[in-house]
Amino acid sequence: MNRVALLAVCLLAGCPGGKANFPKPPALETVKDVVAKLDEARKVRTSFKVQTQMDYWLGKDRAKGTVWVMGTAQRQVRFNALKPSGDVLIDMACDGANFTYVDFQNNCQIAGPCNKSSIGALLRVELEPDDFHHLAQGTPPTLEGATGTVTWDASKGYARVTLTGEGGTQNLVIDARENRFDVLSAELVKDGKTVWSVENTDFRTVADAKQVSHRVPGKTRFKSPQQQADLLVEWKDEERAINLPLEPAKFSVPIPAGLAACGGGTAANLQTSPAPKSP
Repeated sequence: MNRVALLAVCLLAGCPGGKANFPKPPALETVKDVVAKLDEARKVRTSFKVQTQMDYWLGKDRAKGTVWVMGTAQRQVRFNALKPSGDVLIDMACDGANFTYVDFQNNCQIAGPCNKSSIGALLRVELEPDDFHHLAQGTPPTLEGATGTVTWDASKGYARVTLTGEGGTQNLVIDARENRFDVLSAELVKDGKTVWSVENTDFRTVADAKQVSHRVPGKTRFKSPQQQADLLVEWKDEERAINLPLEPAKFSVPIPAGLAACGGGTAANLQTSPAPKSP
């Protein structure tokens, strides 16, 4: 191969000293293409369960430790934060309609409707339960009826997507090299202010029970500037499962009778139950 031909190959392949030039995938030509691909990715990931290393909030204090997380596309989410001893520190569940939160260290509870404030009680990042489910698997929700642009960054092999709809503006960066579709970052902006943003790294492939492969992040950083929240989650490979059956009882946390409300208030008048172990 002569030097001119070798240089041309290097320029295309991104050899040291050359500038990479990744071709734009035909499947990412338009906003409609991107939204359809994300819609399909969300549809085929109906549930998950994973052990994480997470920064989270215990009352007014920030804590770091092991948290079991599971969720479904039916607005069901469960968080089980553990002490180093393995005992339960915090147990929180959204069953799709209501949520309960039990703090076993401070002996208090919170209960109410299942919504973005439920997730915010633990993570300080307010996300609707179904949005958290999708973001945890690297498939962010998109604005309904969105229009926008897709700009191809040939030097990196990234699609930079801007979506605009009634809910605000959404910015996505997608790694599309080698037929991948890894959402590296997603941001929702409304009225000029960032509502939430995520950054995903360390993508890997996980097979579900039917041996279907799914690309998922190994780490996710959630941010919510308005809540001054910055949360790093490391999704552990051990016992990570996708599309597993999760019965409704997994998303119910009974509150011990007489337990006071966190931050004051009346005691809950619900059934007594011992502190549960990891789900």
